[in-house]
Amino acid sequence: MTAPVPRRLRRDTRNRVIAGVCAGIARRYGLSPTALRVAFVVSCILPGPQFVAYLLLWVLIPADDGY
Repeated sequence: MTAPVPRRLRRDTRNRVIAGVCAGIARRYGLSPTALRVAFVVSCILPGPQFVAYLLLWVLIPADDGY
């Protein structure tokens, strides 16, 4: 019996709101995309580079090409 192959981190282009970053991270780690989006929006209230990190992830994480 073989172990399941872990999914690679890719932006989810089918379940996206802006760029699919939160949806891709949620899919990779088995989380709810909505909960992750809410956590990101709430974290933007706090000081820090959250928005810049989102933009970097948008550029660095490849799209899933609709699979």
